[in-house]
Amino acid sequence: MRIRVINPNTTRAMTATIERCALAVAGPDTVLDAVTSEMGPASIESHYDEAMSVPGLLAAIRRGETEGVDGYVIACFGDPGLDAARELAAGPVIGIAEAAMHTASHLGRGFSVVTTLGRTAGRAADLAERYGMQRFCLGIHACELPVLALDTDPHARKIVTEACRAAVAADGSDAVVLGCAGMADLCAHIRDEIGVPVIDGVAAATLTVRSLLTLGLRKSGRGEFAAPPPKTYTGPLASFGS
Repeated sequence: MRIRVINPNTTRAMTATIERCALAVAGPDTVLDAVTSEMGPASIESHYDEAMSVPGLLAAIRRGETEGVDGYVIACFGDPGLDAARELAAGPVIGIAEAAMHTASHLGRGFSVVTTLGRTAGRAADLAERYGMQRFCLGIHACELPVLALDTDPHARKIVTEACRAAVAADGSDAVVLGCAGMADLCAHIRDEIGVPVIDGVAAATLTVRSLLTLGLRKSGRGEFAAPPPKTYTGPLASFGS
């Protein structure tokens, strides 16, 4: 099976981190690669960033469909463009917030989300509601590190670890969901430091896609998630029409 992990921002260093964490769980029967969006923001930290990341994400899905990709991971915790991506793809498309929250719900009575900037907490809350995870999501906490600082700030690992520790204490939670793909490589360290399960959505989503493909499951292709009807697009989006 062939799985593609898509980084919807344009920062290649983050894609490299994402790919390492996905490959660690992909399994020997899986051909996996990670790609960086060819257009959009350097990081996704606002509704505007998220909206502007979607065309690049969808272009990556369209390429994957011509290259024989079987399933996709959207490696941004806002799960941008998830519904549109599911219209385009024949196989499963999983967002990392979706996969991480569902995984955490199997491990205890409730989890905390630790994200980057406080302004992204509302989006995480919206997704918890969408995915039916409100009863499990006990709190959403920001460490107030910009996304790109996860790779450049020498204190980033300590800052995120202590934010996770504080979240568990404040919420009485049984697990922590890391609220950014750029935190993926911190998962094992934080788990060892704070003593509760820590879920990286990149790994969780990769395994979810792999499980669905192993079961022979694909998109039904009916109704809302059928391929979008062909029509003309104009301006900068002309190439997205059909």
